[in-house]
Amino acid sequence: MKIRLDKYLADMGCGTRSQVKQEISKGRVTVNGTTVKRPEYKVDSASDQVCLAGEPVSYAKFEYYMLNKPAGVVSATKDPVEKTVLDLIDSRRADLFPAGRLDKDTEGLLLITNDGELAHRLLSPKKHVDKVYYACIEGRVTDEDIALFDAGLDIGDDKPTLPAVLEIIRSDEKSEILLTIKEGRFHQVKRMFHAVGKEVLYLKRLQMGSLRLDERLSPGEYRELTEEEVNAL
Repeated sequence: MKIRLDKYLADMGCGTRSQVKQEISKGRVTVNGTTVKRPEYKVDSASDQVCLAGEPVSYAKFEYYMLNKPAGVVSATKDPVEKTVLDLIDSRRADLFPAGRLDKDTEGLLLITNDGELAHRLLSPKKHVDKVYYACIEGRVTDEDIALFDAGLDIGDDKPTLPAVLEIIRSDEKSEILLTIKEGRFHQVKRMFHAVGKEVLYLKRLQMGSLRLDERLSPGEYRELTEEEVNAL
């Protein structure tokens, strides 16, 4: 793919278009070992070797990261007060964003990418992409709750929730469950349990579509998706 040199560098987080143009004009950029001072110079992103100040800058149109989001971090690109999920990702790219969101106190799987089309497909209400959560619940979860979740719940929105699959791991004064939903409404899991008289004490997302959280990732850790994971998504 042929691409302007200034766009190439800006896409890879080397600065804004105006900033990289200055770097190019200063002779700090080489293509295949030759200094190039024209920002409009067309680079073959697949085969040309581009260096900025002697450092190679490889090109990838899209990047995909699996983050095990810790509690206390907000799912946003920037926040004037809070630490964001992007603060945890070591990438020079300026166009990364979280595909969807998890509440500040919720942990687990979050996809960080710059692929807007993929994010739209995963998040579109019409696609009904499965999302699997583990939760610790205040109160005894029962077979009656399973039936209520399967029928759809009134959580105060215009429409009841779509049928959800509730699995009981342990039913006690504090219960443990797995829940599979096909939507992504605001505080949905917490509101669903509140609707049946129970409260969520701890919530962690384990899966989104075909993408499963890597159990080797501690909270706050991340890794790039494999080619197989990207293709499956």
